[in-house]
Amino acid sequence: MNDTKKLLEDVRQGRVTVDDALLLLKKEPFTDLGFAKPDMHRGILQGAGEVIYGAGKTSAQIVNIIKAMKESGQENVLITRLSDDKAADIKKEIPVEYFPEAGIAIAGKCREIDGIGRIAVVSAGTSDMRVAEEAFLTARFLGNEVIRIYDAGVAGIHRLFARLDDIMSAKVVIAVAGMEGALASVVGGLCEAPVIAVPTSVGYGASFNGLSALLSMLNSCASGVSVVNIDNGFGAGYQASLINHVS
Repeated sequence: MNDTKKLLEDVRQGRVTVDDALLLLKKEPFTDLGFAKPDMHRGILQGAGEVIYGAGKTSAQIVNIIKAMKESGQENVLITRLSDDKAADIKKEIPVEYFPEAGIAIAGKCREIDGIGRIAVVSAGTSDMRVAEEAFLTARFLGNEVIRIYDAGVAGIHRLFARLDDIMSAKVVIAVAGMEGALASVVGGLCEAPVIAVPTSVGYGASFNGLSALLSMLNSCASGVSVVNIDNGFGAGYQASLINHVS
């Protein structure tokens, strides 16, 4: 959406002709690569360009999708669920910054910070960090100021209380936890901001790969808690960014 506004402003200021602007807007809404159809109008429709989900795609496919998106004017591309091997292969073809702790790569750069507040990503334990980092980097990529509050689970709740000022001053809080998922309810009872709960697959046998945390979070007694899918740090970061850009 920002690109479209800039284009219209360029037309108004005479920097771009009406015909050239019309040509840009008439471009195909997607590019057919045979194996994929990247959505080139996602930024106009949703305010942020399409994101590449790296799992299940080959390195060559990801490279071709990035090239197509950049040729259509999307300068900055986020790639999620990327392995170290694929990232290394992609770097041979396209300059990307890879964050192994999150399985995320960025071709281009993060958007300038334009969110109205700050997003806090709170994780219960170090084992939840990969999901928390996915949420952190997604929200940062989309133009938000984001802070990390890691290893602050309810098993040592004083660690959480030590960061109450940061939690209570945030515009949105993302609570990432496995095991029994209690962190979301505790955080939800401490702040007035919306809380986005992310259950993780961390835990012993009866946690059922995150199902226990998911059900606990869905049944939270704290008001204002919403829940995304198991290990879906990207979805939480994206949703938090939407909230943080509502003026």
